[in-house]
Amino acid sequence: MLSQVNAPDVKVPTEVTAPYARVLGVAQDGGYPQAGCQSPCCLPAWKNVERRRAVAALGIVDPASGEGWLIDCTPDFPQQLARLCGDAAEQKLSGIILTHAHMGHYSGLIYLGKEAMAADAMPVYAMPRMQDFLQQHQPWAALCEQEHLQLRALADQETQQLNDRIQVTTLVVPHRAEFSETIGVIVEGPSGRLLWLPDIDGWEDCQPTIESLLEQVDVAYLDGTFFTEEELTGRVLTEVPHPTVTESMQRFSALSEENRAKVRFVHFNHSNALLDPASSATKLVTGAGYTVAQQGEWLPLG
Repeated sequence: MLSQVNAPDVKVPTEVTAPYARVLGVAQDGGYPQAGCQSPCCLPAWKNVERRRAVAALGIVDPASGEGWLIDCTPDFPQQLARLCGDAAEQKLSGIILTHAHMGHYSGLIYLGKEAMAADAMPVYAMPRMQDFLQQHQPWAALCEQEHLQLRALADQETQQLNDRIQVTTLVVPHRAEFSETIGVIVEGPSGRLLWLPDIDGWEDCQPTIESLLEQVDVAYLDGTFFTEEELTGRVLTEVPHPTVTESMQRFSALSEENRAKVRFVHFNHSNALLDPASSATKLVTGAGYTVAQQGEWLPLG
């Protein structure tokens, strides 16, 4: 059971030996603040570096074995890798799990090439269409050809053993599939399970249902891209479909208090008021029994 969630500014204690997960970013693909945005939503983060947030990614760490994995490889990969490997002595990146082929979720792979890390056969776990995307398009194809990446296959609702204490189960979910499938990931340690699901078109076509998934895990990081549809300007939600936070809260309102408390919204668009911890939106969400994911928080998995 995931018994604690640590404040974002608290480092993982060096004496921790059990596996844990750490939130390495909470923003939508463009990060926060977003490039070119001088609107009131982004100005606080341009003016104050402490308000800035990396693109959503999850780190998985086994301090005892010195292994670490990333779920998604974002444009903020250098800083997120430093945070992941800095969490425990002699930590190393042992693999990357990709959820899909939208900009913020795979573009950090470029740092594994010869211009930067020159990684040696880094294991990259991906679904079939995601693998094809990488192998058939440059510069990603060159990373495969030069053996900086070692692609490993994932399949819907199948479990992949990362090591003897950590396993992941992948779930295909509906989300703009123009380039690849999209997956959510259940991460399981010796005594804790969490769901990482930052992107989905809507809950209606999710199978298994989101309610049944919440029954199976201790914590669920769920798509919180937009707080309401009204925050979009110059675009409509059907072009970039996501369940809004207000819609999700309405659907989840019938859940037990225990299951509502498992929900942690993540993957916030730069327009989303949940990026401001003092906003009325944040108070509404937390007052209803949900949580707004914080960059840096960590959760024990065993």
